[in-house]
Amino acid sequence: MQYFNHHTHTIFCDGNAEPEEYVKKALELNFHTLGFSGHAPVPFENKFSIKDEKLEEYTDTVRRLKDKYSAQINIFLSLEIDYIPGITHSFDYFIDRALLDYTIGGVHLVKNRDNNKLWFIDGSDSSVYDNGLKTLFDGNIRKAVETYWWQITEMVATQKLDIIAHIDKIGMHNRDRYFIEEEGWYKDNVWKVLKMIKETGSIIEVNTRGLYKGRSNKTFPSPFLLEQIHHLQIPITLSSDAHKPEELDGYFDDTLEMLKDIGFLELLYFRKEGWKKQNIRE
Repeated sequence: MQYFNHHTHTIFCDGNAEPEEYVKKALELNFHTLGFSGHAPVPFENKFSIKDEKLEEYTDTVRRLKDKYSAQINIFLSLEIDYIPGITHSFDYFIDRALLDYTIGGVHLVKNRDNNKLWFIDGSDSSVYDNGLKTLFDGNIRKAVETYWWQITEMVATQKLDIIAHIDKIGMHNRDRYFIEEEGWYKDNVWKVLKMIKETGSIIEVNTRGLYKGRSNKTFPSPFLLEQIHHLQIPITLSSDAHKPEELDGYFDDTLEMLKDIGFLELLYFRKEGWKKQNIRE
């Protein structure tokens, strides 16, 4: 089976290589499709997103590579757009400004609706997660996690997005310390979001980054959530969330076997005429 990746970060944001290096690696891996998805600019200082003044250079670079390698691989332009209500631009803003082929939406910063402060749930340092929970949510894990799922719900309901990135990333630094995903209140929040996703037609990304970085022993979404996603027949795609060229196919083989065991038959991948199905059992 030929692989693909729609979730790729380069030196334009928090990746560590020039875009062309990812194309060369994708060709080496016999990928049929590579999508670039730098972190969209956000209106505050940070170390992870594309600088607003660099966005045009990023889009021009990807389009140049699309033309240069058109006979060898399908290359597409996207952004991973953060959704922070009342703070970030709408997805339509970036679709129109950058003329994106598709969109990826994600939540990395959870906005406390009481004090408007932001809880960073990603990154390599779990103490940031712990300290944010303590100082921004008074250690109330249920309130903090339900705020995360509310933010995901609002993103799905209000934004034009194709792919939902690492939907249960809230659990990465939790590691069953504060909550377990089998708890009733947690399952209720997840089920509400999944039913909305089913209605909107968005695609859920199966993200392998936590596995190959050693930050999680599960994919995002976890096998527990993937069982529910399969039950609802929500379409999925497979992405490595690569920040280095050598991460493009990280844990793909193992994850594909897991998806087959759950009962999935296909993945979606992008073409200029729309989303296509790829059989994973051939």
